[in-house]
Amino acid sequence: MNHNIDVRIHSIHLDGPVLAHASATLDGCFAVRGIKVINGTNGPFVSMPSYPTKEGYRDLCFPCTKEFKREFDQTVLGAYQQQLTQLAQTAIEEVPAPGWGDMTM
Repeated sequence: MNHNIDVRIHSIHLDGPVLAHASATLDGCFAVRGIKVINGTNGPFVSMPSYPTKEGYRDLCFPCTKEFKREFDQTVLGAYQQQLTQLAQTAIEEVPAPGWGDMTM
């Protein structure tokens, strides 16, 4: 079953372990803030909002099934990749093309 997952990427970072901050709204009924895209050893992964414990970190909210986790993670990572593509395209458009007036003889 596919769900309506609306993801917003709030910021992208080009250095450090946190690649992006995001939020998601599930089926227009439940919002999750504080999602992070983390640069892991096997590539980017989704980190849910969490709190520290003696044993490490515990997620505050999380998908309850493997299927929904896969769908949720794919949607967040897809939104992240789309935002990166848009930023790259914007950067290319903003670079001035060399013109004939730039050359001196």
